[in-house]
Amino acid sequence: MGQQIGVDPDARADDPRKEQDDGTHEIADDLAYRRLGIVNVIFFGRAGAKDREWVLIDAGVMGTTGLITNAATERFGPDSRPAAIIMTHGHFDHVGALEELAERWETPVYAHELERPYLDGSASYPPPDPSVGGGLMSLLSPLYPRGPVNVSRWLRTFPQDGSVPEMPGWRWLHTPGHTPGHISLWRESDRTIIAGDAFITTRQESAYAVTVQQPELHGPPMYYTTNWENALRSVERLASLEPNLVITGHGPAMRGAEMKRALHELSRNFNRVAVPEDGKYVHSPARVEDNSEYREP
Repeated sequence: MGQQIGVDPDARADDPRKEQDDGTHEIADDLAYRRLGIVNVIFFGRAGAKDREWVLIDAGVMGTTGLITNAATERFGPDSRPAAIIMTHGHFDHVGALEELAERWETPVYAHELERPYLDGSASYPPPDPSVGGGLMSLLSPLYPRGPVNVSRWLRTFPQDGSVPEMPGWRWLHTPGHTPGHISLWRESDRTIIAGDAFITTRQESAYAVTVQQPELHGPPMYYTTNWENALRSVERLASLEPNLVITGHGPAMRGAEMKRALHELSRNFNRVAVPEDGKYVHSPARVEDNSEYREP
């Protein structure tokens, strides 16, 4: 079982007592996120941005379409649609409202080419591993949807030059391990990372930790991570960027020296604190064949 790396609560980038009426936390002039049950969705764009002048990053769990559109209306106005939806990856807790939102907003959806099969209806993820992590979320993982969803009409692949459509100043970084086409987003001007699930700031395997949201640094959710060697390299890459602010797919956003200390500790000790002692994918990672379908070992 992995271990958490404790982080001082002062490292939180938001003040939970000052969230907006719709539950949204603004952590920069052009960045806000909202926790929807077990996962975060992120809004890029200044409050009041007009139609097609903002971006949604990830799309929550099933049944959250109304919550996401209400939060978007609160921040950007009733008739304001995103210019793009950016996907860090296609797990069920990040694509739950994706099909409905893409159709409603008629908005392009961008993902890494290795993630396309899980978003165009052609492949499902390998089974999760409920034996790792030791928490209720892990035990329930065989019940989680494995996809695929199908947004092929709207689906686009990230540009090869590393730019992020509709997000000037940002770069996409391939950070595989949790999934083959997982990406994170990086803005050098203020050293901000949107990490997806490459690393997270709560113990996602535990229903209690997910509820309490005590700030901690963790590797990716164990039960859905299928290549731990790649996951380590991805965390090392993100830590080497020396970020000032991080927003993850699960847990509170964090900033500052204390966050960086914890991220470097996670990077240095990843195999001890993040990787389970045993499990389906620990010694035999799932493989991507022909750049398309994930295969079990």
